[in-house]
Amino acid sequence: MTHKPLVLSGMQPTNTLHLGNYLGALKNWVKLQNEMPCLFCVVDMHAITTDAGYGKPEELAQATREVTAAYIAGGVDAHRTPIFNQGQVPEHGELAWVLNCVARLGWMDRMTQFKEKSGKHKERASVGLYTYPVLMAADILVYKATHVPVGEDQKQHLELARDIAQKFNNDFGVPDFFPQPEPVITGTATRVMSLRDGTKKMSKSDESDLSRINLTDDADSIVGKIRRAKTDPNPLPDSKEGLAGRPEAENLLNIYAALADQERDAVIAQFAGQQFSGFKHALADLTVAKLEPMAKEMRRLLADPGEIDRILKSGARKARDIATPVMDEVKKRVGFIA
Repeated sequence: MTHKPLVLSGMQPTNTLHLGNYLGALKNWVKLQNEMPCLFCVVDMHAITTDAGYGKPEELAQATREVTAAYIAGGVDAHRTPIFNQGQVPEHGELAWVLNCVARLGWMDRMTQFKEKSGKHKERASVGLYTYPVLMAADILVYKATHVPVGEDQKQHLELARDIAQKFNNDFGVPDFFPQPEPVITGTATRVMSLRDGTKKMSKSDESDLSRINLTDDADSIVGKIRRAKTDPNPLPDSKEGLAGRPEAENLLNIYAALADQERDAVIAQFAGQQFSGFKHALADLTVAKLEPMAKEMRRLLADPGEIDRILKSGARKARDIATPVMDEVKKRVGFIA
């Protein structure tokens, strides 16, 4: 069987989306929707695996709408590319349970993200956090998605999804039922770093708001954060070799290149030898030009939450049109009587 190309990806509705989410994922999704069919979900089921999303229903619902607004404002066309939240597509949870029985404990014990997120007190972590990668596999396989945009921190989870798919196919004698989803590695700035520490990834959970540029920031906030971004005392280099040991310089140049749709070498050549003060001014102008219209559109969308909810419901119906027959076949293969 040859599986039809289909992209599946999503973001968690916890805290505010930032520049790293846009450059590392959303900007590339917009390109992908012009290349093959796509589904983009807001992964609210994943969001309740940690304290950030669990037990806060009003906050979770609002965050789901904010992420949906960001998708649309960023350029995802909801008319041709379904946008939905997991919670409205019960097949995600149904398939996750079956795949929990396919996956093996040893596989789960090797998942590094659980170790990182649970910290020193893993006995206090939810079972949902532990089985998070199995739900991610279900998110992908319930649509028989063939391509998944992933960052470095999700590669291991995609490998697990491939292993689970292969084991299900083998165990139930259906050699090509589930595809082997392929990673889509995207863009120059797939890993945007903190404005306060160039060795750490830009994060929604960082305590300092100065570490990130939120997609909802106004122009003054963007300019202020870039002006205060950590740099070093040396001028900008004239070659990529000159970035060695200068993570903050490399990060800001990467951000400029990604926003300008230029190769980093071209940006280095443009600003070679200049002081950071001048470069930051140019970067701030570019960032405002790119993000301010998005923030304005997000505010417009969020002023009508009913419309966002209608978009999510419509997307969920389209998603279920794909997922339901897949899940029906899974139940038949497993031996569930309908």
